[in-house]
Amino acid sequence: MDRASRNRLTDKLIPQFPGDSLFERIARTVCRAGCLPRKELYEAWETARRVRRRFRGGRIVDLACGHGLLAQILLLLDDSSPLALAVDRRLPESAAKLHAVLTEEWPRLANRVQWLEDDLETVQLQPGDLVVSAHACGALTDLILERAASARARVAVLPCCHDLKQGDLGGLQGWLDGPLAMDATRAARLRERGYRIFTQAIPDDITPKNRLLLGEPKST
Repeated sequence: MDRASRNRLTDKLIPQFPGDSLFERIARTVCRAGCLPRKELYEAWETARRVRRRFRGGRIVDLACGHGLLAQILLLLDDSSPLALAVDRRLPESAAKLHAVLTEEWPRLANRVQWLEDDLETVQLQPGDLVVSAHACGALTDLILERAASARARVAVLPCCHDLKQGDLGGLQGWLDGPLAMDATRAARLRERGYRIFTQAIPDDITPKNRLLLGEPKST
């Protein structure tokens, strides 16, 4: 199966996920919803499992959330998070459908996901939050890192759509390709804000924009 495919997962693909693992149960549920590109399922899963290996608990704040699958998988992986706030400037109409089928399969998700359609600048963040974002385009990743750092919240981002004309490459473009220079500069900037950083990658057969940057304040 092509994990990078943008084709929607549908009922016809349910037999591709026959096992009892959490991932396969999530995949079958997403297939029943019939609204999510295959690529987004794998991106959310691979990001969430790496984030939860490092960060536990806290309110989840999924910025530029799209369908909000990342936030909901994080809740399933660690039930000690009380709730998730899923925020986007425009939420897909099908986000409610996806949430409904996930809640039918996992009733403990009921009333634990709050949806907010608003600019990311307006979201009130708290030090105990876990701020996440998978493929917030261009400068939105920088905004999310800045908002999280200002609140002293833990953060995990999977950047994409690097704007090499407007973004900060940190003067590293003579050694590194542009997107890598930008992400390295983001990591260095977060470290300068007093964060302990962790750099990982999700499989590149899902997306070439696979660098995962995680950070937590050193005081925690």
